[in-house]
Amino acid sequence: MEPPDLFRCPISLDLMEDPVIIATGVTYDRQSIERWLFVYKKGTCPATMQSLEKTDLIPNKLLKHMIDEWQRSVASPSTSSAVISVPTTLSEVLLHDKLMSALADVESAPFKMTSLRTLKACMENNTSMQQEFVKSDGIQILAKVIDQAMLDPNDFTAFQACEEVVGVLSLLPLTDGESISFLQQPKRMNQMMIMLQRGSFDARINTITILTKVARADKDWIESIGHKHVDGMLKSLLEVLSDEATTKLSAYALDLLIELVAKSKIGRLKAIETGAVCMLIELLPDSGRHQSEQILLMLKRLCECPEGRAAFSDHRLGIASVSKKMLRVSEVATKLAVKLLWLVSSFYPTERVLDEMLAFGAVEKLICFMNIDNRSSTKEKVKKMVKMHGAFWKQYPCFPSELRDYLRCI
Repeated sequence: MEPPDLFRCPISLDLMEDPVIIATGVTYDRQSIERWLFVYKKGTCPATMQSLEKTDLIPNKLLKHMIDEWQRSVASPSTSSAVISVPTTLSEVLLHDKLMSALADVESAPFKMTSLRTLKACMENNTSMQQEFVKSDGIQILAKVIDQAMLDPNDFTAFQACEEVVGVLSLLPLTDGESISFLQQPKRMNQMMIMLQRGSFDARINTITILTKVARADKDWIESIGHKHVDGMLKSLLEVLSDEATTKLSAYALDLLIELVAKSKIGRLKAIETGAVCMLIELLPDSGRHQSEQILLMLKRLCECPEGRAAFSDHRLGIASVSKKMLRVSEVATKLAVKLLWLVSSFYPTERVLDEMLAFGAVEKLICFMNIDNRSSTKEKVKKMVKMHGAFWKQYPCFPSELRDYLRCI
């Protein structure tokens, strides 16, 4: 059975044993192209006759795999009649060659925007191309682009190239340990902090996406990146929330903040020290459904620390803003609000906190919640709050008489 032309070496017409890609994006057998370049001292591509600035040879792993599969199918009698799906396979090979060619171009001329955009187009919604990119040390190659760009932070073209790089990296799943460890290096974290602070709208979203994926993949990521970078990240994310409170960017920033405080007590304490509680309380009244749920979840986690409860209670809008969201936004938001009030009223029950819960309608809503919610752990928390502080609230003349009667029954 004759091998498909796709598998033949363009120079010798023999079956390729070790296919490699040169800078023009054309694939050759390693032995043949090395003879052309290094024995015959040719400085051009045999197929296109273009001059080669670099003579690096990149393994074409996908084509090698296809050749091996074809050879196995020929050797095995049971599969000797197997037919290779040419349109699909050819499409994959062409896309792979395009990816490798763009990667080679980036390595030879780092600020080629076209090559970076080609990489992005090849990998978008294509898991196999993303895997090939990672296997070909694509992350490390693109890191060199950022390294060179950061040598002159005032070079606009170079900074644009950095923004394209984070756009490419944001497409990757980032689940393998090697990629995560590489991106957690202090130098890489410093570069991402610069992108968070100075990048365009899309660049900041892409940077936050990368950091969120890394955070979700590594349960010890706060220890891995170091406390200094956690501080810088928190400040940058809170600035994003302050500047972009009503945009898509704030939702991404909140997702990363939630990951930050979920991973360790250190993350929560640093968020509290940075002023996260005050910022979140002030954003809550005007936030929509999804953002309200994100903020309430974040506040609940911060109030699991004594420092968080103190910061929440000290803010004049704390109880008022949370009370407003109860029974008005969603079931999730209501349950989060109840849990938050439970933490504050149970472990930081100052007179001011209890006064504000009554004044801003939280008590009335808590009792309404007991009437409409089925048996749940959240409802049990409401009952405990009302029993714990009912006597305090009943002493006020403004306490509704129907609620007073209800308290006698529980």
